[in-house]
Formats: sequence, structure tokens, C-alpha cells
Amino acid sequence: MAMDAEGALKHTLMETLYKVSVILSRSLDVKLAPQEVLRVLEESAGLTRGMLSVIDPESGELVVNAVQGIEPQEFEPVRYQSGEGVLGLLLEEGKTVALPQVSANPHFLNRLGIYERRLPFIAAPIHVGGALQGVLAVQPNRLDDGLLAVRARFVEMVANLIGQSVKLSLDVAEEKKIIAEERDTLRRTVRVQHGFDNIVGHSAGMRKIFEQVRMVAKWNTTVLIRGETGTGKELIANAIHYNSPRARGPYVRLNCASLPENLLESELFGHEKGAFTGAVNARKGRFEMADGGSIFLDEIGEISPAFQAKLLRVLQEGELERVGGGRTLKVDVRIIAATHRDLEDAVDDGKFREDLYFRLNVMPIKLPALRERLEDVPEIARHLMNRIGQMQGRPLELSEAAITRLTQYPWPGNVREMENCLERAAVMSESGRIDVDLIRIDRQREAPVMSATSTGPRIDFDDPNVDERSKVIAALEQAGWVQAKAARLLNMTPRQIAYRILTLGIEVKQF
Repeated sequence: MAMDAEGALKHTLMETLYKVSVILSRSLDVKLAPQEVLRVLEESAGLTRGMLSVIDPESGELVVNAVQGIEPQEFEPVRYQSGEGVLGLLLEEGKTVALPQVSANPHFLNRLGIYERRLPFIAAPIHVGGALQGVLAVQPNRLDDGLLAVRARFVEMVANLIGQSVKLSLDVAEEKKIIAEERDTLRRTVRVQHGFDNIVGHSAGMRKIFEQVRMVAKWNTTVLIRGETGTGKELIANAIHYNSPRARGPYVRLNCASLPENLLESELFGHEKGAFTGAVNARKGRFEMADGGSIFLDEIGEISPAFQAKLLRVLQEGELERVGGGRTLKVDVRIIAATHRDLEDAVDDGKFREDLYFRLNVMPIKLPALRERLEDVPEIARHLMNRIGQMQGRPLELSEAAITRLTQYPWPGNVREMENCLERAAVMSESGRIDVDLIRIDRQREAPVMSATSTGPRIDFDDPNVDERSKVIAALEQAGWVQAKAARLLNMTPRQIAYRILTLGIEVKQF
């Protein structure tokens, strides 16, 4: 009969142990679990008046943390010093205590006043990483029936589960702390790399730009950055985001000219599974990824009128639908756009929606071409040389004669052209010193830029009698072999003209 009672008790205790493990595995926040664990011990195993105590790391005392059926604010703080009472003895010796009857032990203090003196009492240590960190105490709801040892072993198992849960919770908290520190360090690094210090120039035009960026960065206003290719539009966009209240949020970038329209829609708005061939899974678009942060749309002037209407909805309503989906998604995104095109002309020609233009042009920032701020050339050149030197792993130096030569050229390709020029010079320099003889600027390209008019023959790009290869070559010659400029002459995107150059077998001149 005794064996039947013991077997039934063990079965009940194992079921209770499973319930406790579910509670502890459900949440890594150990502050939420104690009351629920104590409740289950009472309801499922008949272990009443549960109490959980933890060690105060400062005093070393045992402090009552949770009591079954009593809210923390409903009992006075109770503490036990080492050797004080039954719990104090456990704190001192670190061993489980199992009393057949509370009244039989003179050390029992019952400070909470909740324990029945004729009933048994069990207290088991909670170890975290091998160190005693707390105590789990319970009182069986019946007189000693000879199965106290079975119940005491069960309480030890529960205490062990609690210890493991606390250890896991502490490990996760420490990991989160490390990740947060790494994240904050990375954010500070990124902010420096993409802040104002990374934008070089002290000319009047650039000082005005800096002031505009500082002012607009504070708000969620849509910004349209305008300027020729190579003037640093992306640097300005980066500075706006990383100096804004959204700097902690995501920052997503996309060059609108790099994708055809059908892929651009999926890239920006996302797609549902099966929306088109190859869409084997649902996918978030760039706008969803940027929720709570900013999105930088470069070359916004290259998108088609049909796509402009879809983009307008996001700007107006903050709403979008994934390709192949019917569910409307709300997004909170700050939009920073950039273009080298004359959008006013595009609006007049019917190639750009007027309502979208006004939505984008809330805060325009016009970047000056490098030829309009030649006084910044020495500072920019030295900044670029430092960057190239870091890439090559050696110090690089520009002579004064080389700097003078750089300031005498109007840089139609802006800073990007200068960087290419300096990188070529650095490659050709064995000593790391770059003198004027290494600054190679092609005279054929320089002449048309510096003269007011070009004396060479011009081709009518709309003439149907002129073959496409001749048009592309003529546009490249007229643009000084800058592909982006040639693309504008032909009303193409940079991607399209690059494809034409490849398929037509045109040899690109290098300068």
C-alpha cells in the first residue's frame, strides 16, 4: 500500500515538474516566473506556502523575494543572516533541510507567520553557476506520511531548474549588454564616418550646405539633394540620417537607376510568395526594412511615370502594398532623395509627375560642382590622399606643385574624377610622394571643358538616319567620356548606356 502511495506521489510530482519546466522555459525574465511556479507547486503537488528567497549581493543576507498568494507589497521585507533560523542554517551549510514537523525544530523562526507548526517543512538551496544564490521553501499540506524524503528530492529538482533558468537569464542579459555596447560603439564609429567631418570643404557654398544639413537633420522633412554626378550627394544623405533623431533606426539605400522598373517595385515594396516566377518566399521591401529610420533613394529622376504614382502614395499616406499582395502596410520612413537631373524640365516635358516633384522638393539642397568651389580642392585632395593611403597601407604625400595643378583644372567629373586621378597617381608613385608629373589629366578632355564652346561637329541625337553606335560615341566624346553625362545627352540611364557600350563594342577611353 505504501508503495502504491509512493508511486502515485512520484507520478504527481513528475507531472508538476514538467509544468514548472514549461513555466521557466516560457520566459527568460525570472522576475515574472516565481509566483507562477509557487502557484503550480501548491495546486499540482500540494506544496503550500511556497517562498522564494535570494541572496543580497551587498550584505550576503537571504531576502524573501516571493511568497505564494501574497503580493510583494503586502509583506514587510524579511531577511536572514547566516546561521539565523532554519533558512540561515541552510545559507551557512548550503544543504537541503527537511523537517517532519516545524514545531519540533527550535531554530524555526516563522518570521512571515504563515507556516503551520504541526506540518512538515522543506527548504532547498538554489545554485547558479555553482554558487548559492537563493532558497526555495515549501510546506506540504498534510502531516508527515513517511514520504518527506521523496518530496524533498522533488523540491531540490525544482530548485535546480530555477537555478538553471536564472543562469540562462543572466547569460542572456550579459550577452545583450555586450551586444548593446558593440552596437553603441559601431553607431559612434558610423556617425563619425558619415558625419560632417567626412564632408570636406570650407568654401562659402559648402558652409551654406552644412548649415542646411544641420537644420534639416533635426526634423522628419523629406529632403531632395541635387547636384552633378560626383558632387557627394550620398555623403550629404548619410550626414542627414546619422545626425537625426532617427540615427538609431535603420538606414536603407537604393540607386533607382540600377534596376529595371519591374524589379524596382519588388525591391522597394517587397513581394508575396508566388507573386511572380522565382518568388518562392515572401520578402520585405526596402521601405519595410527602413521602418522607423530613413531611406535614401538615389537617382530618383530615373523612375518611370507609372512607378512615380506608386511612390507618391508612400510619400503621401505612408502606405504600400507588396507585389502580389492585397494587404496595406503602414511604414514610418524619412525619405531622402537625390538626383542630377533638372526635374523642373522633366515636369514641363511630362516625364516627371508634378505632385511627386512637390512632395520631394520640400527641402531642396543644391550641391555646388567642384569647379564652383576650387578653393576647396587642396583640402579635398589631401583628404582623398589620406583615404587612398589607408587603402594602400602606406603614407602618401602631395607636393605643392601637384596641388597647384589640381586647382587649375575644373573637374567636370567632380570629386569622383579627382579621386580616380589621385588613385592613378598613387599607383604610379613608388616613394609615396606625388609630384606634378604624376597628375595626368588628358588635354583632349580638358580643352572642351575649359572653353566656352566646342568647335567639333555635333550630332543630332534625334536624327533617325544616324546609327546608334555613332550616337553613343558622339555623346561620349561630347561628355568627355563621362558615361553618366553621355547618358543624359541620350536620355538614358547610366545602366542603359553601359549596356550599349558593351553590346556595341565601343572602346572606352581612359584618362
